[in-house]
Amino acid sequence: MTNPSLSGHDPVDNDKRSFYTSPVKSWTLLVLVFLAVHFVALFTPSLLDDADATHANAAQHMAVSGDWVTLYVNGIRYLEKPPLPYWLAAADYHLFGFNVYATHLPITLGVLACAILAWVWSRRAYGDRAAFYAALAVLTSVGVFLWTRFFIPEALLTFFITLALYGFLTGLELRRPSLIYMAWAALAIATLAKGLIAPVFCFAAFLPYLAISGEWRKWRQLRPVTGLLLFLAIAAPWHVMAALRNPDHGNPSGNVPSPGHVHGFLYFYFINEHFLRFLGKRYPHDYNKQSFLAFWLGQIAWLFPWSLFLPATLIRAWRNRSIFNADLRYDATNTIQFLDPRMTAHHASSLASRVRFRARTNLLLSIYAGFILVFFSISTNQEYYTWPAWVPILMIIAGALASIEDAPEGDNRWVTASSRWLSSAHALFAIIGILAAAALGYGLWTSRNLPFVSDIGTLLAHRGVGDYSLATSHLFDLTGPSFAALREPALIAAIALLLGPLAAWLLRRRGHGFESTVTIGFTAAVFLIAAHIAFFRFEPMLSSRAMADTINRMTAGEPKDASQLIIYGDQADASSVIFYTHRQALLVHGQSSYFEGNFGSSMIWGSDYPDAPHIFLTDSEFLPMWGTGPRKFLFVGGDLRPHVEQMLKGHLYLLQELSDKALYTDRPTQ
Repeated sequence: MTNPSLSGHDPVDNDKRSFYTSPVKSWTLLVLVFLAVHFVALFTPSLLDDADATHANAAQHMAVSGDWVTLYVNGIRYLEKPPLPYWLAAADYHLFGFNVYATHLPITLGVLACAILAWVWSRRAYGDRAAFYAALAVLTSVGVFLWTRFFIPEALLTFFITLALYGFLTGLELRRPSLIYMAWAALAIATLAKGLIAPVFCFAAFLPYLAISGEWRKWRQLRPVTGLLLFLAIAAPWHVMAALRNPDHGNPSGNVPSPGHVHGFLYFYFINEHFLRFLGKRYPHDYNKQSFLAFWLGQIAWLFPWSLFLPATLIRAWRNRSIFNADLRYDATNTIQFLDPRMTAHHASSLASRVRFRARTNLLLSIYAGFILVFFSISTNQEYYTWPAWVPILMIIAGALASIEDAPEGDNRWVTASSRWLSSAHALFAIIGILAAAALGYGLWTSRNLPFVSDIGTLLAHRGVGDYSLATSHLFDLTGPSFAALREPALIAAIALLLGPLAAWLLRRRGHGFESTVTIGFTAAVFLIAAHIAFFRFEPMLSSRAMADTINRMTAGEPKDASQLIIYGDQADASSVIFYTHRQALLVHGQSSYFEGNFGSSMIWGSDYPDAPHIFLTDSEFLPMWGTGPRKFLFVGGDLRPHVEQMLKGHLYLLQELSDKALYTDRPTQ
């Protein structure tokens, strides 16, 4: 009998087609998962302070000003990012208005694109079952969901680099120049999404692949000259225009806080943002490096629950390691399949081609994912920097799962060993689920008599783990009383984690491999829905949208110059206020490291251009303004409130408190 995991479907008995072999049926389910987990989450919460709303401000300026070359945030050049995500968001603003849905839509569609590409590539390499698993894994893994809650380009970057690799691989296999040129174009678009890291990652994987597989002899088929010209035609124009519009102007103030601080776009973008960031010497120094243990444990967490199947995947890879050889030796199982009298010569040839493509896919994806993980374990990093590695790893896991489940039990030793590891993974997930459900249940029970508090920020401890420079630092601020604001999502998560893993384990024990694996995906989907509900409850802490609404309500019908927004600290602290009020804010100490914990503004470089507006103030400049001229709205973060209240004692009128943030004005409201 032909192994459907190798052929993609049974060439002999086409009437016995499973659910996952029907693209319409499988994608109906996958689209429902996408809508429930990712699309519905587009509408809440509001844009978050810090990177989310800061990047949205850049896209907002682009949409309003019509300048599609130079990014601006709060009137200051924002030179560190390539333009593609901002182009997409700015286009969305023209269609849907200035809101969180329009901002995050390109990123969410990037996730869907990654799932589609994982399905297409996995179907060709591993078969229908693996294709379904790969797409489901992309849509339900923790990291993919968590790191698309704010406006960062990783989903777009991942899709276009992976598309480039797929184009190069299939272009060589099928000898189709159109696929090769598609790969060059995709790589150029990836460069516009994240910068030079795109071609670095792509060729750091593909060149070793060519050397190991012996495909380097076909280097002319990669169209290196015309392909490079196509790459430059797409990627170079923006870089050239950005360099021309943002030259080196020197520092008119004469204050040079860091070597190279006065350089223009070329130095800042290519040297500071690429090479010096990798070395941990970027200015301003506002990026941390995770510890070795935290980094590698994080990868297991971001791939969860599918990372549970990594041991079985590694065992299968070790048992079949000879398949990476260029001679492509087949094991006994494949030999038996080729001797099957029901198999035609065409089907045998197709099977051989698929086995070859599978082996080369495994090699290329392994090199690609491995390089990214090693690269960021050395470089400065944030938790989501390894996003591009997750899709190839999930594809490899999906292929291994499908192969193990499709192979006859006991067919050879690796199948038996891998099946035991699968069962053990399910048992481990069941134990984790029971413990997590028990912990959630305990939190719900202990908070049963506590009132619901809409502002969860008032219930959290402020432990400052990592000085909040890591994206997950606020998770350590959770306290027992915070469950009073998280009852519904905690209950949903507890039920899902208690029942889902147990059901999957029982199904696996009874030999229902497909149903068991899909149950894991559905459990993750329900958990992520609960996680988004919980995330929405954190809006008062993570976003200042409510304060922007207060300002808009008080100034309705007034001209913009009738009042002034002031932020005490970095613009990122209240970037959502800037976005939702459509105002340019004055920043008191927003350009320096005046206060401990304030690492400086990402707008420092742009602020030294001669045409930069004078928005950065010191206390001595700020004090004479307070209480004079147009009404002032002052945003102050919690750590700075004692200083501001002491400095402006008797001249502050509190308008609103939100978690640890406060909004003041300089005169009575009536």
